[in-house]
Amino acid sequence: MIDTVTQAQLTDEDLHLLFNTRTVSEFEDVEVTEDQKRAIYELAKMGPTAFNSQPLHVVWVEKGENRDRLVSHMMTGNQPKTSGAPLVAVLAVDTKWHHKFDKFLPARPQMGQMYLDNPELAASTGRDNAFIQVGYFVMAVRALGLAAGPMTGFDPAGVDEDLLAGTDLNSLVVVNIGKGVDPAYDRSPRYAYEESTTTL
Repeated sequence: MIDTVTQAQLTDEDLHLLFNTRTVSEFEDVEVTEDQKRAIYELAKMGPTAFNSQPLHVVWVEKGENRDRLVSHMMTGNQPKTSGAPLVAVLAVDTKWHHKFDKFLPARPQMGQMYLDNPELAASTGRDNAFIQVGYFVMAVRALGLAAGPMTGFDPAGVDEDLLAGTDLNSLVVVNIGKGVDPAYDRSPRYAYEESTTTL
């Protein structure tokens, strides 16, 4: 660990769990329980967003017919990963998120009018903040000792027309969840600090 990490409020083991856990393609045959699903959401929902907006909607997809339908919309290389995962979450944006300011920002519900008057701003703000929440969701899965395999390699329009028909939801990311099996291959490199940061 680098020196600055020793000043963190979490232990090295905690930090490893959250940030160094490998993304996996295979999982143990261990069920993800309803209590674990609820715990993931209860953690993920607390991350900061614009105006306390909560545009992310989680669609849990258990094994069975609906999982098979989802798998049919995955890229070929991702199909066995999604088929074999104990649990899959389709993370979607609620396109009507801005109609609910009285729910998530009761102190200033009038703020919603700005988005009702500007559909393009509403769409971009909702999508941006939903993606922020996707990051919280992945961290929540890891914090509970599970592995998360987030993927954008699927046909969102197909998922929306098939599994999300009749809703105000647009799919963003598919996340495979469960007790992970460590990959047999080495981890791919990350950019160094000097390559990916700039101080102004």
